[in-house]
Amino acid sequence: MLALRLTRGAKPAVQLRRLLVAMAAAGTGFLLLCTLGYAISHPDDPRGSVLRLAWCLTPLAATVYFAVAVARTDPGTRPRPGLAAIGLGPARLMAVSAATTALSCTLGSMLALLFFLHLRGDLTGMPFDGAAAEFLAADASLPLPAALTLLGLVPVIASVAVALVHRPKDTRTTVTRRAARSYGRFGAYDRTGTRETFGAYGRFGSRLRRGADGTGQTRSGEAPPAQESGTDDPDPHNLPETPREAPKDLPWGIAVLAAGLAVEAYAAEASATPLTFPGGPTPVLLGWLLTAVGLTLAGPGLTHLCGRLLQAVRPGALRLLAGRVLMEEASRIGRPLGVVCAVASATYAMAELRHPGSDAFGPLTVLGALLVTGCTVATLLTAAVEAKHARADTTAALLRLGAPATMLRSAAALRAGAVLVLFVPLTLFVAELAAMPLAR
Repeated sequence: MLALRLTRGAKPAVQLRRLLVAMAAAGTGFLLLCTLGYAISHPDDPRGSVLRLAWCLTPLAATVYFAVAVARTDPGTRPRPGLAAIGLGPARLMAVSAATTALSCTLGSMLALLFFLHLRGDLTGMPFDGAAAEFLAADASLPLPAALTLLGLVPVIASVAVALVHRPKDTRTTVTRRAARSYGRFGAYDRTGTRETFGAYGRFGSRLRRGADGTGQTRSGEAPPAQESGTDDPDPHNLPETPREAPKDLPWGIAVLAAGLAVEAYAAEASATPLTFPGGPTPVLLGWLLTAVGLTLAGPGLTHLCGRLLQAVRPGALRLLAGRVLMEEASRIGRPLGVVCAVASATYAMAELRHPGSDAFGPLTVLGALLVTGCTVATLLTAAVEAKHARADTTAALLRLGAPATMLRSAAALRAGAVLVLFVPLTLFVAELAAMPLAR
């Protein structure tokens, strides 16, 4: 009931994103039902049915990824001060976010079922003169348990993924958790990092008495001694913020990308017949998945590199601001950028491999490609909105200090231009390498 109230009272932009999640779930559910229809109408081709089901994993993963991004930017399930007092702690907000995602995906799955039954002619007769009867198994009865199982994949996987992303996290550092579990002398808590000599408890004024505010005061009222390095400051606001390190997944991403291209080259050498989609060999799908994973892992590192290059060679205020923001947002927008790069390279490679007059790309293949492309682009735009909201305080502070609004817009355009300059040639390069061995 609480999830329904939060869903109903959200802003139009949030409702639009949830509607897009429902549409993506509807498209994925329809593809899964079409796979079931092909398996029913072609019982003598189990390999083709399994291969079509494997190709459906790509739009399923894109839909779940988009649903997680939308749930992460939902302001209704964001932790705020005072919510825990009325029973809306982190665990309850996690459950509400997962329930909202399941509700949107279930709505899309039900729409997919209604459209599938309409095309089969189970509701109002066979439309389109029976043109879709082959892959819908219109002449056979539809097994309802199997259809509901396939339709339940998207809501269940999406809600579980959202729950894992929004699970309550322990914000304490490792040293603080270790200190909380440790005991001092005579079973006392809060053991310090320095060892004390025998009889230190008997000396007057040798122990620090820490109040509830975390400040150390000696019994004689003197200032506490300087804290040694390696110990935790009880007040985290007194610690200077450490600069964000560069993402460390770039070498792994390059290695996985090279492995994916190698698998595609092996698939081209092992296949004696021209490749068709989605009826091609399984190594092609495996190679494309490895390529996508490699680009996703390398995305944050490449975005961080763009920020560093913007600040190279005596930067001004504009390039310095754009580069620092891009480095700060590398982990947030880098992975969606890598996914978009992978999808674009795969689409370009498929378009290059298509022969004129061939029927390699049917309506279901086009639907799957549009679904994956739309979900990845929508995820990137959602991540950009999330990054904008995350730096709202910084933007407001710059405006209060007198920074012109045109400078902020120019910095945003400069960031977008730097990302395009790096990722567009990379996409074309990967696409050419992926299509080169398969075109022979």
